Amino acid sequence: MSLKFGTSGLRGLSVDLEGPASALYATAFARHLLSAGLAQPGDEILIGRDFRASSPAISAIAIAALRKAGLAPRDCGELPTPALALLCLRRKAACLMVTGSHIPADRNGIKFYRPDGEIDKADEAAITAAADALGAEGVVFDGAQEEADGLHEAAMALYGERNRALLPAGSLSGLRIGVYQHSTVARDLFVSVLAHYGADVVALGRSQTFIPVDTEAVSPETVALLQGWAVQHGLHAIVSADGDGDRPLITDETGTPIRGDLVGLVASRFLGATAVATPVTSNSGIEAAVAGSVLRTRVGSPYVIAAMNEAVAAGETAVAGFEANGGTLTATRFTVNGAALAPLPTRDSLMPVLAVLALAAAERPLSQVVADFSLPAAASDRLENFPVETSAALMAELRSGAGRLAAFLAPIGVPQKTSDVDGLRVTLEDGSVIHFRPSGNAPEMRCYVEAADEAAAAQLLEAGLERIREWAMSR
Repeated sequence: MSLKFGTSGLRGLSVDLEGPASALYATAFARHLLSAGLAQPGDEILIGRDFRASSPAISAIAIAALRKAGLAPRDCGELPTPALALLCLRRKAACLMVTGSHIPADRNGIKFYRPDGEIDKADEAAITAAADALGAEGVVFDGAQEEADGLHEAAMALYGERNRALLPAGSLSGLRIGVYQHSTVARDLFVSVLAHYGADVVALGRSQTFIPVDTEAVSPETVALLQGWAVQHGLHAIVSADGDGDRPLITDETGTPIRGDLVGLVASRFLGATAVATPVTSNSGIEAAVAGSVLRTRVGSPYVIAAMNEAVAAGETAVAGFEANGGTLTATRFTVNGAALAPLPTRDSLMPVLAVLALAAAERPLSQVVADFSLPAAASDRLENFPVETSAALMAELRSGAGRLAAFLAPIGVPQKTSDVDGLRVTLEDGSVIHFRPSGNAPEMRCYVEAADEAAAAQLLEAGLERIREWAMSR
């Protein structure tokens, strides 16, 4: 079976999840909630999903399994993950989100939330142990689909209300903003919220079939599409999100995507955060750009949330976090536009989008705004369909000694120092950085780089990806 926990939730092939596996893990989650005292028999548990073709069947299987396990599941239908998470926090209920986020359409996944927010790594271990025990017993699954029962509207209203209070009325008047709708569950909400602030909104590229959009590694084909729309429609920016609406995608006026870590930085400043948690894959210039402390973590929302919680426990009162994909989290209450913004300790896409667009509303092109941050030039990409076993073997070789690493990087540069926090991050003799990291939830090998300028970063990125390809071919 292909299923495994990655950086955010359970992931695997849709053909596996459309069978007993979903019942197995939903039942395991229910048992964990009940045994840990996080839920009582008969408590409600909410279920949402994205637009993937496999998501309705998977959510139906999970709903039936949760009911058999003694909980009261409520189907919230298709909605963004942060909207579901916000409603769960408000109702003090656990929830499941059926989504594969940005990964290809033949894959899917399940995100798990306790009544107080995302599960952590200890919860993952407990759920896995419960699933292993259940696997020995055997789990009967039922895929009878149910209709959404009204909580969809409640979740969307709550999330919409939150985002319609972030900026002053009319803040985006005069801006012409494209919304790349593709198959993200956030597509209609993006349009309505931007129009609420006075923007002239152009809906683009709506699709009835699922399109995987990775906001951290936007494909050349998608970039070309965005750049074409920017010129065709005379846009000040284009915004979008991944499949489940928790990772933002924002372009400048040329249609060129803005890096997610810069989006997260802008959102943190917008909030007035004095402590920020972000993974090691985020730009190394973040520390100098944040007016407060920066906590570096491994990649994945559980690690970012754990670091935010540590900051709160240490007495910090304005704590936020973001991932290199731009998804922004809050651990404390903030005051924004004169109103209280409740904590939402899960990735959000809409708040950071609004934070960035508020800068564009100052009548300066977003390309100039981005340049003003003066962060090191950075780039990232991935090799898809890269077997997990191959990436593990590569990382083992690179870690096996300085000589092996130096030999691997010889066509690129001379290693000066390394960091092994998550993947292998190497600073080269010329000060540039190259970071190799297997994906935590898909058969992909990722590469992140920093260099003196954009051209050098693009060249270093391609060289890094080519070395990975050459190594794999030589095995």
